[in-house]
Amino acid sequence: MKLDQIKEIAKQHDIKAGKLKKTELVRAIQSAEGNEVCFETGKAAACGQADCLWRADCV
Repeated sequence: MKLDQIKEIAKQHDIKAGKLKKTELVRAIQSAEGNEVCFETGKAAACGQADCLWRADCV
């Protein structure tokens, strides 16, 4: 997913993207949604979240 798309999702959660990097921004969104903050932590193979919005960028 492109950074502009991620920033749009962040805006919907009242997260100010500012100078946050992609990984930091996705993790902030995961936290705001009440999900496990796991983006790019190496857990993709074991997370069990096949329908995760970030899956394609994470694996």
